[in-house]
Amino acid sequence: MTQKIIIVGAGIVGVSTGIWLKRFGADVTLLDRAAPGQGTSYGNAGVLAACSMVPVTAPGLVRKAPGMLLDANFPLFLRWSYLPKLAPWLVKYLGHANDAETRRIAAGLTPIVSDAVEQHKALTDGTEAAHWVTDSDYHFAYADRAAFEADSYTWSLRRQAGFEPHLSEGAEVQAAEPNLSTAIGCLATMKDHGFIRDPGGYVTALAEVFTKMGGQIRETEVVDFEMTNGRIASVVTKEGAMPCDAAILATGVWSKPLMRKLGLSVPLESERGYHIVFEGAESGPDAPTMVASGKFVATPMAAGLRCAGIVEFGGLEAGPSKAPFALLRRKVKEAYPDLTYGREEEWMGHRPAPADSLPLIGEIGQTGVITAFGHHHIGLTGGPKTGRLVASMLTGRAPNIDLKPYAPDRFATR
Repeated sequence: MTQKIIIVGAGIVGVSTGIWLKRFGADVTLLDRAAPGQGTSYGNAGVLAACSMVPVTAPGLVRKAPGMLLDANFPLFLRWSYLPKLAPWLVKYLGHANDAETRRIAAGLTPIVSDAVEQHKALTDGTEAAHWVTDSDYHFAYADRAAFEADSYTWSLRRQAGFEPHLSEGAEVQAAEPNLSTAIGCLATMKDHGFIRDPGGYVTALAEVFTKMGGQIRETEVVDFEMTNGRIASVVTKEGAMPCDAAILATGVWSKPLMRKLGLSVPLESERGYHIVFEGAESGPDAPTMVASGKFVATPMAAGLRCAGIVEFGGLEAGPSKAPFALLRRKVKEAYPDLTYGREEEWMGHRPAPADSLPLIGEIGQTGVITAFGHHHIGLTGGPKTGRLVASMLTGRAPNIDLKPYAPDRFATR
């Protein structure tokens, strides 16, 4: 009998899961409050960042964080009124900022991201969405060799995962990226990466692939689950209950209240991310570039140059802050002094940040509810791989990696 599966969340993870499930013969319905690809999947740097397995919580973060927050030129912001609510999560988050935990987390993230380009191509092969996937280098731009070497801990973990950068210095930097400021004196380039030329358009195109395969998409809000003898029986929406054999939670930070309905309190916060699209931009980068001094990524996209970065903690309710956009503009101007463009598009969204920086991928007990959220900075990068893993689990195909590091039950009260 064909399984009837409901996926909650129509971002990159949910849509990827839906496509793989349809390929494996399941009956699948996608539910989301908005159209596919219009949430967190819409706003990001677009990079298929295969080498991005090192978490933010590296050794030394606890010591450095107060200075970062007080530095007007550092891209870390906090709405101080939100601090009391943030504090319990923050204590857990900073508790992972040590060598042993950083290495454990990096080992867990590597299988999710390291083959990202291949996974996106496998997802889109033979479909109308394939043209959005673009092969490219991925540059990391530093003021000089000393600034690069100050990041040696992170680069050592990348090397352990098989990612060795090619270094350019002096005139070689401008030869590789002619529009970078001459203040950038060192470029660490990762080969065999890629990017998506329009993340929102890409997920929309994937959703069309899904519906052409017979999948269904409904715009509705999920509010609860109905269980029978400890297993999922239906997903409850504002329009009523929808029976199913299994359900997948892939709705990012909004998965947290739904997890509470299932008896799990997940230490998950919104890491508010910002981007600006400089439409019709000229004199920007030729390939995606992480500018270390501003902690932002500049990516040439279909609509123009998208510059994405900035970390802000302030919850789900408050609107965008002005200061992150202002800082991002200053840092972009420093890195690309000759940049010209038309109008701007500002965006702020919510990255789902688990306290231990690892996504939740797996079944909650024996409930038939599968988690597929919490990808922090790597949602677009790791979405197709996650979708393939979840679809394999649900259709009796053995995943090709150990899923224990991502088990949702790791947050169960013991």
